[in-house]
Amino acid sequence: MADAWKDADREGVPEFNKAPVIRVRAMPADTNPAGDVFGGWVLAQMDAAGAMTAGRRTQGRVVTVGIEAMSFHAPVMVGDELNCYGRVTRVGRTSVTVGIEAWVRRYLTDAPHKVTEGVFTYVAINAQRQPRPSNTWGWHRDDHPDWA
Repeated sequence: MADAWKDADREGVPEFNKAPVIRVRAMPADTNPAGDVFGGWVLAQMDAAGAMTAGRRTQGRVVTVGIEAMSFHAPVMVGDELNCYGRVTRVGRTSVTVGIEAWVRRYLTDAPHKVTEGVFTYVAINAQRQPRPSNTWGWHRDDHPDWA
C-alpha cells in the first residue's frame, strides 16, 4: 500500500495506511443456529470499513452502490478478531472504488488468516442526497499515480 498519509512520519501518529479501518470481535450474537458467524455480518463490517475509507477520500458522505468480486476464503468463528483493511483503487467523477480485505486473528492467538476480500463502490453525495464530485481534496489522481 502506498504512503497516502504522511502522518506516519510524525511521532506518535498511527500508520493509517497499515492499520485496519475496523477491528471487531465476532460474538455469539453474530452467528446462525449452527454456530457459524454469518457471512452477512462480515460483509457489513467490510462495507462499513469501505465507507469510512471512501468518506475520508471524498471528505463527506458516501453511499454504497455496488459490491463486486466478493470472495470468502475461510470462516470467521466466535471470538475471532476481525480486521478490515481498505485501499482506494479507483476514483471516478462521483464514485470511489475501495478494495477491502478482511483478516482474522483466531481467538487467543496471533496467527493471521485472510478470510474475505471484495471490491466495493461508493458514490459521494451532498446534503440533498444527490451525487457530488468525489475529488474534493483539490489534487488530481494523476499527481499521485500510486494512490487512486
